[in-house]
Amino acid sequence: MRYAYAASAPRTHAPFAPRTRATRLLLPVVALLLPVLVLFGMFGAAPAQAADGYRYWSFWQRGGDGGSWSYATQGPSSARPGDGDMIGFRFAVSEDSNDATRPRGMADFAAVCADTPTTDGTKRVAVVLDFGTAADAPDRRTPPAPRTECARVGEDATAGEALAAVAKPLRYNSAALLCAIAGYPESGCGDKVTTSGNAHATPKGDGGEASGDGASSGPSAGLIGGLAAVVLLGAAAVWQARRRRV
Repeated sequence: MRYAYAASAPRTHAPFAPRTRATRLLLPVVALLLPVLVLFGMFGAAPAQAADGYRYWSFWQRGGDGGSWSYATQGPSSARPGDGDMIGFRFAVSEDSNDATRPRGMADFAAVCADTPTTDGTKRVAVVLDFGTAADAPDRRTPPAPRTECARVGEDATAGEALAAVAKPLRYNSAALLCAIAGYPESGCGDKVTTSGNAHATPKGDGGEASGDGASSGPSAGLIGGLAAVVLLGAAAVWQARRRRV
């Protein structure tokens, strides 16, 4: 019986010997691939950043001789533009006044009010209305096209009165927040909106919409892919070298 057991022992343990050698060969390959798997786990599963913004009409002021828009420090019902000044209103999704989008277009006072003569006891105020883009619209539909109007109002009129002279109907809420100009939008007022983290990555200036530069704070997919290729080539070389030594 001892001879039978001794004869059968090699047959019992021999099948495990190749597996042990294969395991030794695979260990360095797994060690090389592990950093790549960790990178994909970190950057592939990273959640998208989001920020809260508000959909509303922002109020801007500009001198009649051109220049850049400045965010109004008073509301339309308090600000009193002078004769020859420009006021602008832009509907957009913004996080705050620092992030607000300026009205588009570079029309100056002379161009807007060229056909509106002066009269005693009145002043002329150029009004720029920018209804925003489809991305800003509550229903994602294309909004009305931007337009300019020349309001002729009393010398002591506010910006709100100048706006009402050329862009009715206006809609305000109970807190006197301007909700709609020329009936747009039909509903809602300063609604909270969740936007992507890079929605306002660049300043919004005169003359058009700002577009994100597509920059990312993490490594690109191409960089990770290149690293994976280098590691795989190294793993293959180690595999071949160890096979030759075995």
